[in-house]
Amino acid sequence: MDQGLNPPRLRNMTWHMQNVPLLTDRSALIRNRHRASDGFLRDIARDELLDRLSLVNREFKSSLIIGPAPQIVPNAKQIEDSETLDVTTNSHDLAIHFMALHWANDPVGQIIQSARALQPDGLFQAVCLGGQTLNELRICLAQAESEVTGGLSPRIAPMGEIRDLGALLQRAGLALPVADNITVLTSYKDAFHLMHDLRNFGETNALNARLRHPTKRAIFDRCAEIYAKTFAEDGKIIATFEFLFLSGWAPSADQPKPLRPGSATSRLADALKTTEKPLRD
Repeated sequence: MDQGLNPPRLRNMTWHMQNVPLLTDRSALIRNRHRASDGFLRDIARDELLDRLSLVNREFKSSLIIGPAPQIVPNAKQIEDSETLDVTTNSHDLAIHFMALHWANDPVGQIIQSARALQPDGLFQAVCLGGQTLNELRICLAQAESEVTGGLSPRIAPMGEIRDLGALLQRAGLALPVADNITVLTSYKDAFHLMHDLRNFGETNALNARLRHPTKRAIFDRCAEIYAKTFAEDGKIIATFEFLFLSGWAPSADQPKPLRPGSATSRLADALKTTEKPLRD
């Protein structure tokens, strides 16, 4: 990372990270990713991201990809989504944070650092899993563990909601922020097939507060029973995956800006060719 620039916002972020309990165990996350074999989650994320990029009337010449991404755009520099990103200030016209923000210990810090890498009027794009993801499995695991052991342990990451992550774009200083989502419903033979797929995706439990010993088989057996009874259609269980998409631009003097209140030079009623009526008291 560029050591010549270390603004107060980034120094404060570092201090904050040192004083907040970590959500993710990075070493466990890296192990999970190393044994992953991709799958449809990354395919959907890549295709949706490319669709959004196709709507931008611009040719990007210096792209940066952050996270465990396939080749999304040609000749892009690719880096890990480490706590401190290996970026140089003002060096890219496109930065893509790919399927990693839901594991970030400091999501706003990741976006701020990504924004620092952008040239003026450079584009930031991100895709990650959202809060509705695996809500069925979350419910079934919690009930099963409570029944079998009488307690609960962290098993599925608390992924962000679209409103919260969208607000981070403005906190990071990006202009023209946009956040949207899609929800994909999938079906599986049973909960064991779903969990096998999650392992292949590299999305199994990497929470820092997780149990550090093997889970009792009885918990998974009971989870599968509850799942089949509660979230099944036509003999198969249903699993939800929510994808969140974030977009924002590095500030530039050439960007369109909203007019000041009261600066309009024509009336809306005239544009609509209608008669303006006063409001009743």
